[in-house]
Amino acid sequence: MIEGMLEGIRVIDFTNYLPGPFASQRLAELGAEIIKIESVHGDPARHTGLKRDGTGIVYLANNRGKKSISVDLKKEGSRDLIMGLIDSSDVVMESYRPGVMNKLGIDYESIKKRNEKIVYCSITGYGAKGEWSSLGSHDLNYMALSGVLAQLKDKSGRPIHPYITIADYFGSFAACERILAALLSKIRTGNGSYHCISITDVMASLMGNHLAIHEAIGESSGITQLNGEILCYGIYKTKDGRFITLGALEPKFWVNFCDAVDRQEWKTAQFSVQRESNPVFMALKKLFQSKSFVEWIEFGRQVDCCIAPVLEVGELEAFPYFQEKGIVYRNEEGHLEVNMHDGSVKDKGKPPILGEHNSLLDSEVRQ
Repeated sequence: MIEGMLEGIRVIDFTNYLPGPFASQRLAELGAEIIKIESVHGDPARHTGLKRDGTGIVYLANNRGKKSISVDLKKEGSRDLIMGLIDSSDVVMESYRPGVMNKLGIDYESIKKRNEKIVYCSITGYGAKGEWSSLGSHDLNYMALSGVLAQLKDKSGRPIHPYITIADYFGSFAACERILAALLSKIRTGNGSYHCISITDVMASLMGNHLAIHEAIGESSGITQLNGEILCYGIYKTKDGRFITLGALEPKFWVNFCDAVDRQEWKTAQFSVQRESNPVFMALKKLFQSKSFVEWIEFGRQVDCCIAPVLEVGELEAFPYFQEKGIVYRNEEGHLEVNMHDGSVKDKGKPPILGEHNSLLDSEVRQ
C-alpha cells in the first residue's frame, strides 16, 4: 500500500506557510509520522488569508494527518524537550532564514552530536550562504530570478503573474526528493546527512533546455515545438469561448486528427507556424470555433490525437478523469481535498489543532 511505504519514519517539521508543509504532507500521505513544531501563536498560515471555521484555508490544505506541538523555543528547557523528540526521529525539516536554527541550538551540527543518523533538510529561498541568503523572499521572487517568470509573458511581452505559486511547489517536491534519497542512503550506509534546498536553484534547474538553445542560437523562448510556435501544439478557442489544448506532436497523432476532421490536405502542415499569414492555421482556428467545449472533449475521448480541455478549478471534482481516479474527493466533513496518489490515500486525518499533541512533551512546556 502506498500509504504505508514510510511507516515507522518520524519527521520533526519546523516549517510554516506552504513549501515545507506541502512537502511534509506528501510524506504523511506515504505513511510517515509528522510532528509539526509550532510557536505559541502557531504556523502563520493558520491566521492569514481566507478562513474556514476560523482557520486559514492554506493551513487546512497542507497539514492533514500531522501532529502539532506548540512551544516557545526560546523558553528555558523547551529546546531540551524538543531535542528529546529528535533523538528518536529520522528527519528534521525547517524553513527559517539561515542562522535561525543555529541561534536556537537546533541546527544540524547540534543535533548530529546526539543523533548521528538524522536526515536534516533546510528549505530556503537562496541557499545557506552568499549575499542573497539572508534576504526575505517569496514564490514570485524565485520565479523571477530563475528566469522562469520570463517564460510566461502576454503578447506585449509583460510577464504574467501566475495564479499558482509554482516555485513553492517545485521546492516542496525537491525537498521530498532529497529527503527520500537521504533516507535510502542512511539505510545503505548508516549515516545521516544535511541538505539545503534553494527554491531559486530548483527553479533555475528547469531552464536547462532554454540555456542550451540560447547559447546555440540566441533564442530565449525555449523549444520551438513547445512554445506556441507551431499549429499542431497549441491552445485553441472553442465555439462557446472556452479553450482546448492540442498536443499532436508525433505524426501519428496529427494524422489521426486530420483524418477525424476530414482535412487530408493539412497533414503536411503539422509543423507550420501559428501566424495569420498561414492559411492552415487560420482554418484550424475556425474549425475549433465551430464546435463547443463539450463537443471537443468528446472528440478527444474518441480520437487519439492528444486533446485535453482547459478546466477551471471548480470543474475538477466532477470531471470524469478525476472521478474515476479519486484524486479530487470530499473528506468526511464534506470539504474538497486532493492528493497525488491515484486516490489510494484518503482521509489521513484532520489538520491538527494548535498544540493538540503537546502531551508528547513534559507538562512544563504545555501551552
